[in-house]
Amino acid sequence: MYKYDQYDQQLVNERVAQYRDQTRRYLAGELSEDEFKPLRLQNGLYIQRYAPMLRVAVPYGLLNATQIRKIAHIAREYDKGYAHVSTRQNFQFNWPELKRVPDILAELATVEMHAIQTSGNCIRNVTTDQFAGIAPDEVVDPRPLAEIVRQWSTFHPEFALLPRKFKFAVSGSSNDRAVVQMHDIGLEFYRGAAGELLIKVWVGGGLGRTPILGDVIEAALPWQHLLTYCDAIIRVYNRYGRRDNAYKARIKILVKALGIEAFKQQVEAEWAHHKDGPNTLTQAELDRVGKFFTAPAYETLSNTDAMIDAKAAEEKAFANWIKRNVHGHKVPGYRAVTLSLKPTGIAPGDVTDKQLDVVADLADQYSFGELRNSHEQNIILSDVKLGNLYALWQEAKAAGLATPNIGLITDIICCPGGDFCDLANAKSIPIAESIQQLFDDLDYQHDIGDLELNISGCMNSCGHHHVGHIGVLGVDKNESEWYQISIGGKQGNDASLGSVIGPSFAADEVAGVVKRLIDVYVDNRTPEERFIDTVRRLGVAPFKERVYADRQPGKQKVEA
Repeated sequence: MYKYDQYDQQLVNERVAQYRDQTRRYLAGELSEDEFKPLRLQNGLYIQRYAPMLRVAVPYGLLNATQIRKIAHIAREYDKGYAHVSTRQNFQFNWPELKRVPDILAELATVEMHAIQTSGNCIRNVTTDQFAGIAPDEVVDPRPLAEIVRQWSTFHPEFALLPRKFKFAVSGSSNDRAVVQMHDIGLEFYRGAAGELLIKVWVGGGLGRTPILGDVIEAALPWQHLLTYCDAIIRVYNRYGRRDNAYKARIKILVKALGIEAFKQQVEAEWAHHKDGPNTLTQAELDRVGKFFTAPAYETLSNTDAMIDAKAAEEKAFANWIKRNVHGHKVPGYRAVTLSLKPTGIAPGDVTDKQLDVVADLADQYSFGELRNSHEQNIILSDVKLGNLYALWQEAKAAGLATPNIGLITDIICCPGGDFCDLANAKSIPIAESIQQLFDDLDYQHDIGDLELNISGCMNSCGHHHVGHIGVLGVDKNESEWYQISIGGKQGNDASLGSVIGPSFAADEVAGVVKRLIDVYVDNRTPEERFIDTVRRLGVAPFKERVYADRQPGKQKVEA
């Protein structure tokens, strides 16, 4: 993984010192609230419903064990003993004291971490596939190019105050696991007919109040022009993006208003001025960054599953974990392993300081000290020997990190919602818990099969509800918390946005509504169909009919 050089470290250290003085001045009354707000946002600090929230950057989701131990230490010493994995592969702390945040940032700097540009109207954390560099279907390792984008965008003087926040996602696999179509810029790396590295560039995607899947603005961009072309896109957005209305300020609104062809003409005209300028990438630069992403010292191993088949036959729980939490690897004899942060009764994505210490130990013992955060709010060990899977499972299970539910209905993506966020219209975590409890039978979950359920507490869509097979959105209705249900959303190559099934539901109805949606699927599926396949085949109507069957005029609830 990328290592700081003296300039990286100096920049981060100087930012810590700068923010320490800004915090001192604010607490001393020398800076007003309005003056301090943009300064704290530049350093990842929000003021939430009950306390500050600090968002820590994890570029393209990649971490080492030393960094995880530091996150555990901060959770223990500065927070309430836990951290939260966000849908942008970052970590969040929900309860830091404002006066101690400079100390947290100083601690992070000692392990090459920071919170810069995790908030505000700037280029946010660059995200990617959690299996980047190890996926069997990978065509191009996107991590070096993601790092180049990170270096270019951090402290970019021209893009420090964009009309609104700006998000990148990159992917180098045949199957898109980074959801490139729902980002302001999505970069899909691939090889051309002659083996040359090319980029399919998506622009204008985003969820929130106006969900839109992006358009392809350039289908075959030579990799050397990665930065110059993205620079041109963002310059056009910075010049013409709306600043009079926060709800219409994202680049997706500009692209939609102009149309992709007119927007591309603007970008091409801008690009012509600096297409071959100083930001044009060279092979030497790609090689310089690429050397930080060399493979670990893999052993020559057999790629047979026979060594774990016997244990799986003996223990159903282990077999279930192998099926759901263990993933293919491009190196024979190795697997990637997802440590589930979704046990029933725990807020999705939350992980305790003790669990984080265990995760760091597991990474050191079984995965060359490397980990990844996923945008599904779990943690991945990237390089585990087949022969170590059983021992790893036992240790992970003892720490509460081995729930065999990855890709199932209780592997819920969920924002913090009204329990923490002052933007939320409704709580998300209790809804997730009610669904987890209703579907807590693992045999039932495995029978239902692959199903993505996403929950957001407001239209900002931090829980990505628009692209969930089932999406749940909290809404304010007569100063009460209600929930709108959509179905048919999906991430991946064939991404789609969900359709709302009808009027919203009270909080205590939601789990029952989900159960009825599942019943329609089970009653109508073909042997190989997933939930999303059945929805696409049948449409919304039969699901809507079942859900609202007992809702008569004046009747307020759908019973579970």
